[in-house]
Amino acid sequence: MSTGTPSPGDETSPSRAELEARVEELEETIADLEAEGGDGQPKMSIIATKGTLDMAYPPLILASTAAAFGYEVTVFHTFWGLDILHEERSKSLKLSSVGNPNMPVPNAVAALPGMDRMTTKMMEKRIADNDTATIKELIDTSLDMGVEFQACQMTIDLMDYDEDDFYDGVTTGVGAATAIQDMADADIQLLV
Repeated sequence: MSTGTPSPGDETSPSRAELEARVEELEETIADLEAEGGDGQPKMSIIATKGTLDMAYPPLILASTAAAFGYEVTVFHTFWGLDILHEERSKSLKLSSVGNPNMPVPNAVAALPGMDRMTTKMMEKRIADNDTATIKELIDTSLDMGVEFQACQMTIDLMDYDEDDFYDGVTTGVGAATAIQDMADADIQLLV
């Protein structure tokens, strides 16, 4: 049974000459990128639009992971996604139990008063029990890794937030035109 990894002397293993040719091809590609003015660093652009507890994690996990793999990452937070970057509001993000097909309760029960609070507490307990990073920890780690978190200025004005309400290191005053240009320049664009 094959493990998928060629063993020494296996006929499917590339020869030294083939490996040298591959290295040379990669070096030429890098040189071409540098000649075009690019540094060869891949870029990821994420738009975060939702501010529930379960929707705060995807952009933060993707951003920090991409940064760990050497990507230049920007995350543009707009509308309810802005609450993720708000120091106080990010501490009390809720998990909606209504309309979530993976919740362990039917929608008729999920709509009862207090159910969102209960499902939020259940998720917070799971996060703590699994030693999963908190929202603040993911933001701090991402900022340390060079991720740029951008706060939509129109949403700041609309929600009547103060720029001082956001975590240190968040870029405020960013508009949609900047976000669109960032996405146009990115290798990977995600809307979360």
